[in-house]
Amino acid sequence: MTMGLTTGLWVMAQVRLCDRAFIPAAIVRRGDSDAGTVLVKVNRFEQGVTVYTQASTLDGEPGWSRGTGPKPVGEPEADAYIARQVKYDPDVWVLEIEDRKGAYKLDGKIV
Repeated sequence: MTMGLTTGLWVMAQVRLCDRAFIPAAIVRRGDSDAGTVLVKVNRFEQGVTVYTQASTLDGEPGWSRGTGPKPVGEPEADAYIARQVKYDPDVWVLEIEDRKGAYKLDGKIV
């Protein structure tokens, strides 16, 4: 997360930003409020679903990677990926964003 922000605060800020942009967003799973990792599930409906997971760039900056692969997948595959990650890390947060128009932008590079 951004330096100085707890995970819970960052997730709440994303929900608020989406709300202001009229993009439906929901916290599907709450993890550790101080240091849990975040999965962002972006559902673009007919265009598929991508689950982003926290990563770092080569410069050590916060970034995101496509956990479900380079191309969008169906919702069952995305949910299965999330279930595997939750099984591995019970402190993970899951933020789901329904973004038919592709307006939501993550706050970091996608690596």
